[in-house]
Amino acid sequence: MTFDALPDGWTVWHEESEGRAILAYRPDVFDTEAFPAPCLPTVYLSPGSPRRRPGSGESDGWTVTLYLEPEVEARVESADDRPAAVETAVEFARAFAAGDVDYREVYQVPREAYFERLDELLGREA
Repeated sequence: MTFDALPDGWTVWHEESEGRAILAYRPDVFDTEAFPAPCLPTVYLSPGSPRRRPGSGESDGWTVTLYLEPEVEARVESADDRPAAVETAVEFARAFAAGDVDYREVYQVPREAYFERLDELLGREA
């Protein structure tokens, strides 16, 4: 599977030859004026597992993470190989674009004004 099936609004922001990739949602509006740049929703696709010990040299699959901000993870899943990880990344992007990610639940400090604007961007009601 490739990133050709990304929903509208999502783009491949960065892709490395060894397979790492970053997808970004609407970088055209997360520009510090319309929406805060640090809040750019991203999906990271990276080799390895978050449970792997650093420096172990082990390869144990891939990790896919949907970030709402650098420190705010909305979803994290592991995959056995890169094609499965790409599929998961596209699923995360589709879920976010469809309004199926409840971003209010993952923030520890509510940001209601931001959430309302994000609801409008995604075309969903609060």
